[in-house]
Amino acid sequence: MIMDKDKSSLYEYIDKIGSELKSLSDDIWAYAELSLKEHKSALRYIEFLKKEGFHVTENISGMETAFSGSYGSGRPYIGILGEFDALSGLSQEACKTSESPLSPGGCGHGCGHNLLGAAALGAAMAIKKYLSDHPDCSGTVIFYGCPGEEGGSGKAFMARDNIFASLDGAISWHPGDVNKVATGSNQTSMQVRYDFRGTASHAASAPYMGRSALDAVELMNTGVQYLREHMEPGCSIHYAITDAGGLSPNVVQAKASVLYMVRSTNVRSNKKLLARVDDIAKGAALMTGTTLSRDFIDGTSNMISNHVLEKVVYSNMLDIPLPDYTKEEWAFAGELFNTYEKNGLPGIDPSLTPEDTEMITKLSEDGKRPINDFLIPLRDNRSVAFGSNDVGDVSWQTPSVYFYGTTWTSMSPGHSWQNVSMGKHPIAVKGMMWAGKVMAASVLDMIKDPDILKRAGEEWEQSTGEGYCCPIEEDAVPKPIE
Repeated sequence: MIMDKDKSSLYEYIDKIGSELKSLSDDIWAYAELSLKEHKSALRYIEFLKKEGFHVTENISGMETAFSGSYGSGRPYIGILGEFDALSGLSQEACKTSESPLSPGGCGHGCGHNLLGAAALGAAMAIKKYLSDHPDCSGTVIFYGCPGEEGGSGKAFMARDNIFASLDGAISWHPGDVNKVATGSNQTSMQVRYDFRGTASHAASAPYMGRSALDAVELMNTGVQYLREHMEPGCSIHYAITDAGGLSPNVVQAKASVLYMVRSTNVRSNKKLLARVDDIAKGAALMTGTTLSRDFIDGTSNMISNHVLEKVVYSNMLDIPLPDYTKEEWAFAGELFNTYEKNGLPGIDPSLTPEDTEMITKLSEDGKRPINDFLIPLRDNRSVAFGSNDVGDVSWQTPSVYFYGTTWTSMSPGHSWQNVSMGKHPIAVKGMMWAGKVMAASVLDMIKDPDILKRAGEEWEQSTGEGYCCPIEEDAVPKPIE
C-alpha cells in the first residue's frame, strides 16, 4: 500500500475542487436528461475534461452521449465509470421535505446519477494530479462517460465493442442510503418491444373484417403468464403495454405494442428464456391473424464480483473518515425520513453474520435513524440480487468493483421524489465528496502496488472462464425508450 501522505494529497485536492464538483453535479441535476438523450450533460463533462487536459474521445459505440477522457501513459490502465442520466416523471424541487414537482410530469435524478458522475470525475482529476506530479510513475486513468444506465444499457453497447477489454481494472460507485461495498451478483436483463399490426374495422357492424393487434398483445401476455411456472429459479419477466391501439372501443385496434423485460441469473439462460417469449409472441400473431415485428432495445449482464478489489476499496472506506452532519442536516433528514414507509434494517444481505446484524441494529437504532452514518462490514457475498445494471458488462471485460455511499435518508425508496430532493442537499454533497476520495485512493493503490491488479486479474480469469456472452444482439443499435 502507498504512504498516507500520498492519499492525503488526493483528499486535499478533491476538497480544493469541491465547489467545481458541486457545480457540475448541480448542473446535471438541473438538466435531468433521459437515457441516451443526455446531450447537455455530456457536453458539460466533455468541456470540463478538455479544459483539464484530458484526451477526449467522443461518440463511442454509436452513442452521441458516450465519451471518455484519458490522462497518463503506460500501464496500468484504470477505468473510472461515470453516469448522468435521469428518470421520467420525477421532477422535484431540491431540498424539500414534501413532494413538489418543479415541472409536473418532468424528469428528475431519482437515482442520483448527478452525484455519481461528479464524484467519479473528481477521482479521475485527483489521479491526474498525482500522475502529473509524479512524471516517472507509469499509469493511465480513463474517465468513461456512460449514458443510458436507466434504459439503453450504454456500458453493454460499449462492452460489445470491447471498449473496456484493454483495462487492468475498473471502479465505480452509486449513491445510496448506506456506506457499503457492493458484493455478490445481480440479475441479467434484456428488453424487447413487440409491435403487432392488424386491420381496423367497425367493432359492431363488421368485426369479422378486423384483425385486432390488441388481442395479440393480450394473448401474448396470457401466454407469458403460463410460462412463468416453467421458468428456471432466479428468472423474472415484466411488461408494459406501451400502445393499446387507441381510445375508441368501437374500433378494432389495428396496432398495439408491448415492451418486455426478461431477467435471469446469467446471459446464456436469459437468451434461452427470451427465445421462449419470442415464440409466444409469434403464436399470438398467428392466432390473431396479425403481423409481428420485434425490436431489441437493450440488455445487461450479471456482475462478476472481484474480492481482491473489494478488499482494497473497503480498506479505504475504513481509512477515510465518514462525513459529519450538522443539527440542521439531521433535522432535515428526520423530516424526509418520515415521508415514506420503512421495513427491516438498512444494508442487510445474506452474507452478513448475526454479529453484523446486531451491530447494524444498534448503529441504525433498529432502523429508525434517518442517516446511516456508519460502514456496513465487508463479507463474502455469493447471492444474486434482484435488479440489474450495466456495470456487470464491464466486469466481464476487466476486474471491476463498485460501492455505495450515503447520500439519501435511510431506506429511502429507489427512484423516488425523496432522492431527487436530496440531490443538491449538503448531505448528498458530503457523500459525493467522500465517494470521490474512496475511488481516488483505491485507484492509487492499484497504480502503486502491482500485486493488487495481478491478484485481481488472476481471480477475474477464474471467474470468467466461460467467456463473455454479450447480451446485446449483433444488429441492435442504441436507442432511447420513447
